[in-house]
Amino acid sequence: MLYTAIHETNYDTARLSRAKPRERAESKDLKTRDKSLTQEHPCDIVISMKKIAFCNQKGGVAKTTSAINIAAYLALNGRRTLLVDLDPQANATSGVGIDKENITQSIYNVLHEHITPKEAVMETAIENLYVLPSNISLTGAEVELVNVMGREYRLKKALEEIQTEFDYAIFDCPPSLGLLTINGLTAADSVIVPIQCEYYALEGVGQLMKTLELIRENLNERLAIEGILMTLADFRTNLTKEVISEVKQHFGDKVYRTIIPRTIKLTEAPGFGKPIALYAEHSTGAKKYAEVTREILGLPLSSQLIEGEEVAATTEESHGEAIG
Repeated sequence: MLYTAIHETNYDTARLSRAKPRERAESKDLKTRDKSLTQEHPCDIVISMKKIAFCNQKGGVAKTTSAINIAAYLALNGRRTLLVDLDPQANATSGVGIDKENITQSIYNVLHEHITPKEAVMETAIENLYVLPSNISLTGAEVELVNVMGREYRLKKALEEIQTEFDYAIFDCPPSLGLLTINGLTAADSVIVPIQCEYYALEGVGQLMKTLELIRENLNERLAIEGILMTLADFRTNLTKEVISEVKQHFGDKVYRTIIPRTIKLTEAPGFGKPIALYAEHSTGAKKYAEVTREILGLPLSSQLIEGEEVAATTEESHGEAIG
């Protein structure tokens, strides 16, 4: 085994199985749903947004890059999508073209219940993609909320009023397991865990799995693993293939078939304030993020882009630095 950390975790993988894409409303006439129902039946029509948290306390795993680009491709697939930036660094905010230095209302104000989410949500250059922005003010939120009653539920409570206005909410959680991340996991239906294809890829994943189980037991019993996303792949190395094999051995079919490569275009895009779909729509990175979004939506994959193609390893754009 390359690393033993995740194998030391005795969590129930069945309880954290990947959430299936939920059915979307086909009828515009349906305005309400019976909230008393505890199970979804095949004939039920679900209209509330699906909330997915992108979470890994280890930095540099392309977490923010993945949140931005998957949110963008959900929007391009016709799903009204809200990107919620829970990171004080505000890279998801700037990554979709919003100047984080000139934001007057942000997620900080929402968590403090000064304003409603509607007052802070901003449009982006992509139709159907909106952002609930962050800025440096969020840095003090964890300290300021520590003595507040129900602090773990602040985000969940705030998003209730816009449940029917979006199809998806994507949470970009900070690279830590603090109160902001706990708020994201408590509000989420499921979590996507980006894991880099490098030696220390599994470092801390065991602790993250324990945290997810604690969240399920105490704060959010519905929380499921949406999927494990392998990132920063360089198929020129045997190490990448070994790490992928190790992760698949442990997580099984929770691992997405699409693997995100390490590319220069993905590295450059945030500097221009654009998702890869706008910055380099025909690049390998763009095609891969479009493909993993299809997996999330439960749509068929393109035959040329499924796992094993490894084209990024031989193109001139496959030599970038860490992308997230």
